[in-house]
Amino acid sequence: MTPDWIGAFAIGLVGAGHCMGMCGGIASMLTLGQSNPSKFTPLFYNLGRLLSYALIGGLVGGAVSSISEVSQLNNVLVWLRIAAAIFMVLLACYIGRWWHGLLYIEKLGQMLWRLISPAGRSLLPLKSPVHALPFGFIWGWLPCGLVYSTLTWSAVSGDAFSGALVMLAFGLGTLPAMLLVGHSSGALYKLQNNVIFRHIVASALLLYGLYTGYGAIRILSITY
Repeated sequence: MTPDWIGAFAIGLVGAGHCMGMCGGIASMLTLGQSNPSKFTPLFYNLGRLLSYALIGGLVGGAVSSISEVSQLNNVLVWLRIAAAIFMVLLACYIGRWWHGLLYIEKLGQMLWRLISPAGRSLLPLKSPVHALPFGFIWGWLPCGLVYSTLTWSAVSGDAFSGALVMLAFGLGTLPAMLLVGHSSGALYKLQNNVIFRHIVASALLLYGLYTGYGAIRILSITY
């Protein structure tokens, strides 16, 4: 298990309150038009969501590593690692609630989402619990600053498989909160909003981001 996986899982776990705010309303959409909702519907929805994260991470990780190999520009990965470090710092500020600049980056995905979201709405009402799988897969592309930040880690992971695992770890971190939407999520919500817990995680991400950026800058200084 690499530090990136642990960090991605922690981002998902602590940032799940943001996910619940964005996706919490989906819980009611899943049961739209169903007199007796199945308990398996949320499971299929979240499975689809995690599959979409893994696919995005794999595509980004594989594409960046392939471009780097073909172009033989190793410095590309170094610059991307610096970008990933900057996103980690932004994410730490967001989780610590010190600054919410990450939300501006989140808005950049709105144009793509306008093209994708009709496909998800076309699946409603869900004909069966299994139909929640493709619905969750589409909804995994919902614009999210946390997802975009973690994707920068996938970009510098080295290959498609590692990139997919980084995003899968993030998705698993969000899973407890998303499965408990509309149920007994009070304790988890309190933990995510605990000032001490939130600041500890944010500080750890901030230090890791600074460490990552420092390492990348050192490589650049040696190269040049």
